[in-house]
Amino acid sequence: MIKVVSYNMHKGVGLDRRRDPRRILDVLQEIGGDVIALQEADLRFGAKTRVIPHHMLDDHSPWQAVPIAHDGGNMGWHGNALLVRKGAAVGASAALHLPALEPRGAIRADIVVHSAPIRVVGMHLDLSGLWRRRQARAILAHVDSCAAPLPTVLMGDLNEWTRAAGCLRDFGRDFVSAQTGPSFHARRPIGRLDRIFTRGFRLLDCGVHASPAARRASDHLPIWAVLEPQ
Repeated sequence: MIKVVSYNMHKGVGLDRRRDPRRILDVLQEIGGDVIALQEADLRFGAKTRVIPHHMLDDHSPWQAVPIAHDGGNMGWHGNALLVRKGAAVGASAALHLPALEPRGAIRADIVVHSAPIRVVGMHLDLSGLWRRRQARAILAHVDSCAAPLPTVLMGDLNEWTRAAGCLRDFGRDFVSAQTGPSFHARRPIGRLDRIFTRGFRLLDCGVHASPAARRASDHLPIWAVLEPQ
């Protein structure tokens, strides 16, 4: 069984307006995922450095960041980062350039978790519905172009407020949506902006992590799913 998590960490800024990366790690420790897709993991302006410092991830967590080709001190690509359990084998990875009005991207990595090879895509899509659909098609085209088919997870902040239209329909043609529940806003979640889609897995369980710590650490709540490769 593999537990995957998606979390828009809001650059580490909680509802008290304090930036506290250790608080983000505490929330992730509560969930205990094997593979984690983070959004807004880097500062957007200035040096665009990672919010969670190297030493904090190395010394105070069971995870390592998947290396993604980029410039500077970022953890990922356009704020998207993937964390995996230390010791997990990481194969091919890629930064996906998405069509967008504003800087947007997605990242993909092939990982071996509990002896199971899987493919993971982390993403943060546009505020515009038209551009979200273009981005969804670009992500799906990239996955289909990969040489070896693998059980695949697509997860992230889709910024999609509709229940079954727009980019959800595009992803839903070939992928199964985990019905995790509303994750935004953390204070009173009503929006299902954060999503997990799977192909080649059996969904065993899923949900939204709504602990007191999670309700303070970001404006989004993390979502999770327990999967079994078919």
